[in-house]
Amino acid sequence: MRRRRKRELTPPSIMLSPMIDMIFLLLVFFIVSTMYMSEVKTIPIRLPTAKHSENVSKSNFNVTIKKDGSLYLDENKIEMDMLVQNAAIESKHDSSFSVIIRAEDEAPYKTIIQLMDKMKGAGVTRFGLATDTGESK
Repeated sequence: MRRRRKRELTPPSIMLSPMIDMIFLLLVFFIVSTMYMSEVKTIPIRLPTAKHSENVSKSNFNVTIKKDGSLYLDENKIEMDMLVQNAAIESKHDSSFSVIIRAEDEAPYKTIIQLMDKMKGAGVTRFGLATDTGESK
């Protein structure tokens, strides 16, 4: 009679190669997906050019002024009083609140100044004026 030997129990092994592959795939997925999330959604206009402009990474409000004087908050048309009211509420909640004004080439200067004046009166003190760099594409 043969006696059966007890097999030694080996601990389950973890295969690292597929796990590392999955981690890299997830990393690439999140990097690519966040690149599309940072896209600024505004209406297309032709901005004035400036050679010494500076890039701003974050802005709470992107206001567009078209050449007919109409105002847009991101992609939505809005009246100036409503825009100023929304900005005042947001600036009370966020100390680093800022407004980027994207005025078209032929936008009325009077409208830009009125908007900035009303915003300043409502307590908004951080502004930026958007421009193109003037580089040929």
